[in-house]
Amino acid sequence: MNAGGAIDAQRLQRLLGGKALAALRQRLRERYAREADADAFTLARLTPAERAALEGLLGRRAARGDSMRVSQTELDAALARAEVAPNLESALEALDGPIPRRKRERLARDREWTACFATATDVRLQTLLTNGAGQGLLKRLSGSDPQQAAQLLSQAACVLQRLPGGGIPLPRLAADTCGDAHGLDAGRALGSLVLAACANDSDTPVDSEETRLRNRWAQLGVSLGELSAPALALNLPAHTDTPGGRLAALAGESGEPLHLTLRTLLRQPPNWCVDNVSIHVCENPTIVALAAERLGERCPPMVCTDGMPAAAQRTLLDQLARTGARLRYHGDFDWAGLRIGNFVMRRFGAVPWRFGAPDYRQYAPRQGRTLEGPAVTADWDVRLSLAMLDCGYALDEETVVETLIDDLALA
Repeated sequence: MNAGGAIDAQRLQRLLGGKALAALRQRLRERYAREADADAFTLARLTPAERAALEGLLGRRAARGDSMRVSQTELDAALARAEVAPNLESALEALDGPIPRRKRERLARDREWTACFATATDVRLQTLLTNGAGQGLLKRLSGSDPQQAAQLLSQAACVLQRLPGGGIPLPRLAADTCGDAHGLDAGRALGSLVLAACANDSDTPVDSEETRLRNRWAQLGVSLGELSAPALALNLPAHTDTPGGRLAALAGESGEPLHLTLRTLLRQPPNWCVDNVSIHVCENPTIVALAAERLGERCPPMVCTDGMPAAAQRTLLDQLARTGARLRYHGDFDWAGLRIGNFVMRRFGAVPWRFGAPDYRQYAPRQGRTLEGPAVTADWDVRLSLAMLDCGYALDEETVVETLIDDLALA
């Protein structure tokens, strides 16, 4: 054998090198890569060149023309005996480069990820990482780099320590916690990780991505688009010991509709005085406008969702529900209206306000706007959905406004 078990590159190349034997070398490398335990194995579907090379190396003919039973020990010994290479593994690496050890590398990688997950200090991050989905999310967000993932966890913990945010704008929170005002923007890894750690069920299937993000951050006391889509309210009673409360009380005394921005609701939340107070919630702004015109200061408290509630509306309804208000909801008698009703009643504990099957049948048109799209079951009254299917027409909230105003006048 060559001194020190060195490799004779020229002879090795003649023996096992070249394109004709590349597939054979790859099959042999694969055994090392997967760290196969069995010493003996069969090489099937050999080409004439592959069979000839093996027969020449081992000094024996194949039992069958296209297959050969060999062992790793036998191949190692043949190469050493020929003084070409110390063993098959070193020969294959000399010809085609290092052989990866997938199992070994996978175990080492698993140890790296286990150490990475252990760096999570915030309980919300720890909870997220207790399941495969959460761990997979972190791996995707970090580009499968444990070091990058550990940095993300550290930054996310800094953000989570600042939540709830008391109305802080998202760019300011990002700048304060990670030095990048866009670090929590949509599509950025850090923002996605923080929101996943604070997952809630406030989304609805019809929300746009922009709406979902605004709602999720609002749930955490962070404003995104803080002046857009304000919440419309009328005569909501509030104590006057906060700036927001003084503003709400002023509108309540005047009987004039009031727009409350997400900024105000998060930064200067009114001290609502609504414990055990019935608050009528409608879907369309026209209902609030007519109630203010007809009843003014005599109108009981009202809130308008303006369709599916956006961040400001959800924040307001959350505040009212937590303060003990009894929410009563009415909306359009169409599939979108039922979908909104399901969300409002489930999310904020509202009860229906003239929004059942008898109310629809009382006013159901013989003709008008046709119901369109897939049917939606009203969770609060299955009979309502059946009545609407039977009639086939939608009934807009404005159509029954006189009945709603009468209710408000008697409340």
